[in-house]
Amino acid sequence: MEPYPSYWEADVVLRDGATAHVRPIRPSDADGIQTMHSKQSPESIYLRFFAPLPVLPEKDLARFVQVDHRDRVAFVMTIGEEIIGVARYDRIDDTAAEVAFNIADAHQGRGIGSIFLEHLAAAARERGLEVFTAEVLPQNRSMLQVFAAAGYEVSREFDDGVVAVRFEIDPTEKSIQVQEAREHRAEAKSVRSILHPGSVVVIGASRKRNSTGNLLLRNLTAARFTGTITVVHPEAESVAGFPTVPSLDAVSEPIDLAVIAVPAESCTEVVRDCAAHGVRAVVVISSGFAETGEHGLELQREMVATARSHGMRVVGPNSFGLANTAPEVSLNASLAPFLPDAGTLGLFSQSGALGTALLAAAKTRGLGISTFVSAGNRADLSGNDLLQYWEEDPATATVGLYLESIGNPRKFSRIARRVSRVKPVIVVKSAFTGRELPPGHQVRVSSLSATALDEVLTQAGVVRADTIHQLFDVAQVFSFQPLPAGRRVGVVGNSAALSTLVVQRARSEGLRVEADPVSLHPEVQAEEFGAALREMYADPAVDSVVVTFAPSAGAEEREIAAVLADEAARSGITTVACFLGVHGVKDELTAYTRQEDGTRVARSVPSYMGPEDAVWALARATEYAAWRSSDHGRYPELENIDPRTARDIIERNLGGVEPGETVLLGRDDTRALLGSYGLEFLPYITARSVDEGLAAADTLGYPVALKAVHKRLRHRMELGGVRLNVDDPAELREDWAGISAVIDSVLGPDDDHGIDVQAMAPPGSACVIRAGEDPLLGPMVSFSLAGDTSELLDDVAHRVAPLTDVDASRMVRSLKASPRLFGYKGLPVMNMEPAEEVLLRLSALVEAFPAIRDVEIQPIVVTESESHILSVKVELEASADRIDSQRRRMSLG
Repeated sequence: MEPYPSYWEADVVLRDGATAHVRPIRPSDADGIQTMHSKQSPESIYLRFFAPLPVLPEKDLARFVQVDHRDRVAFVMTIGEEIIGVARYDRIDDTAAEVAFNIADAHQGRGIGSIFLEHLAAAARERGLEVFTAEVLPQNRSMLQVFAAAGYEVSREFDDGVVAVRFEIDPTEKSIQVQEAREHRAEAKSVRSILHPGSVVVIGASRKRNSTGNLLLRNLTAARFTGTITVVHPEAESVAGFPTVPSLDAVSEPIDLAVIAVPAESCTEVVRDCAAHGVRAVVVISSGFAETGEHGLELQREMVATARSHGMRVVGPNSFGLANTAPEVSLNASLAPFLPDAGTLGLFSQSGALGTALLAAAKTRGLGISTFVSAGNRADLSGNDLLQYWEEDPATATVGLYLESIGNPRKFSRIARRVSRVKPVIVVKSAFTGRELPPGHQVRVSSLSATALDEVLTQAGVVRADTIHQLFDVAQVFSFQPLPAGRRVGVVGNSAALSTLVVQRARSEGLRVEADPVSLHPEVQAEEFGAALREMYADPAVDSVVVTFAPSAGAEEREIAAVLADEAARSGITTVACFLGVHGVKDELTAYTRQEDGTRVARSVPSYMGPEDAVWALARATEYAAWRSSDHGRYPELENIDPRTARDIIERNLGGVEPGETVLLGRDDTRALLGSYGLEFLPYITARSVDEGLAAADTLGYPVALKAVHKRLRHRMELGGVRLNVDDPAELREDWAGISAVIDSVLGPDDDHGIDVQAMAPPGSACVIRAGEDPLLGPMVSFSLAGDTSELLDDVAHRVAPLTDVDASRMVRSLKASPRLFGYKGLPVMNMEPAEEVLLRLSALVEAFPAIRDVEIQPIVVTESESHILSVKVELEASADRIDSQRRRMSLG
């Protein structure tokens, strides 16, 4: 029996938001399969087996559970110890397999069939299969719907009372969209069930007032939670004024959410007890898990596995809790003794310790929140889950996240890019490289520079903040003001010095000051200030306004603030302010307007401690507005793509290679792999003597280039390993001797790596393109100009695959050195479209095959008309497993 990869096992989120476990079938599953079968209705049995079959015969049962994980593959889905579904394929020839599904009657309609199909198809592709077939009775509409709705091109034939279904299993654009849409709905529903509980049970509340559980219970009460609260305590009759029950056995009503504050060693057993009583989700406040070391990590994994296998989500452990300010919920299941008012800001904190700081800052700034979640060690529920929920949550207009690490950055980028198109997403980043991890967070380490993730965030439209202070600075603009219509800024104030600071900072942040700044008298009165504002707002060269005010003996700051609020609300133009050294004008900076439907809306002008903060926040809001309104391009339909050939090359080279080991692809396979995605490079011939070199040059035609093959000398012109523009046999003999001498001096006289003879590319600019599966960021594509300068100064553009045509174009133009490609100081203007197509094709290649660790094109020469790939190196990694893959599964913290 061939072993199966460990990643074939997965926790998944079902359509209703609950969780389950998918894994390959085992011989020990025979009893579980028989038990599931015995509970099926006669109709379900007939639809699956085309015959009445009350009991599975032992011979058939043994065959069902004994598979080779290659030609015969089967998966089961379990909740707890119960098998709730089974799916399999049986190979019928070299490229096709027949599939069959059997879902327990009690779990129909939960999206199990579509999840099974994703996992079966992914496994089948790994085993070299291309086509699935199935025979389905016409009345089995649910199974036919699974195939029809999956996004594949499905053909049907009706013969002898049976529908024969056939479809190719290579992912299509539609099948990927279907999978992502299903994932979004399931994960959003999962989070909603956590944040909108109808009942909460607190386990571990002590009678000691300063204990964690006691504080949680008092906070739940103070928030006036609209649901029912139950307290479990084995001994006390009441805690914090609440009557208790000795155990969950005494609770007869359904429980939506359990808040757990017991010692770490007891948490798994408590979670198991919650599962037995139908609890839907748990918030684990307890510490003592991964943040303490290996033993704590094992406790954490055991607890999460227990919860997920029984259909429950976990917030935490080491969580600060969660909150929902919606009046119909009024939930404060957190350690915060206070909450900001209800508002439109959704907050996520990966740090438990910073939970209080986030909520306190929001309250101080007058920023109302919709929901708040502290993930603690983020063992299960993550920022990605919250983004899925907030995308369509009508109560949330802006998203703020404090992230110490990202377990699945590629998925984050994919979801954030979608969410950012409708709502601002602000991120405070910390330790994103994976090299400086906070306790309890397990992530991979990026092989790219520290700027790579920043570029990924920019690509996704995410607003980057360096501090919590900055997060709330920009959140104030998004929460209280309309998005800026452009980059043109007007400046009004009563201090010429402050106005100068604003103008300087605005220009350094990429904003434009076209209208003359207005500097009024230090003791300006409200009426004159209002007139200046009206004039500025009426200027067609102004998209947003920065207002500064320095206190003086004659001016009344409260009156000035009130006038500013009224004029800003009336104008509809984005406005930020700095009332330097002035406190207590927050109320005056709020004015009320009426929308078209008559709704009265508060419009506040955010005020900052310093003018630099105001301008920084305005600049980030302006950048986001520009990104949101810009053309993000399209994913091109590339011709001459042959994924099956690529898959064959990769699987052949990785056959028998131990997991984690790398393989450098041979030259012929490298050429074939790139050719399968429509990429070709200039021909070359490897020669091992000068006579072979002369013959190669005659075949290719002069001029040629000579390049030492060994990696220590290849591309190293400064070391003498490369000679260009060799025009005739005499020059070739001379250059051959020179390179041979270099090889002897660097590698030794016995080296037999040979010398490449390659056709010369036309004169142009040498660039470098790299692509591959980054351990932290997923499939990445990079572009730079060739040479040490780009490497030393880190002038490299990075994007996450897949790329749109606009992504590829912006990559090329985002380099500091990019003017050299577009006519700088009389240089020729290069045609970058062919190079951009190379970026798009490589993007598609590494997106499809995570086993490709690195593709390095060095160089690609771009000219005024075309591009030429001169050299390519491809490295594969065995068992490369992308956590955001073409099968739905939950991340491991």
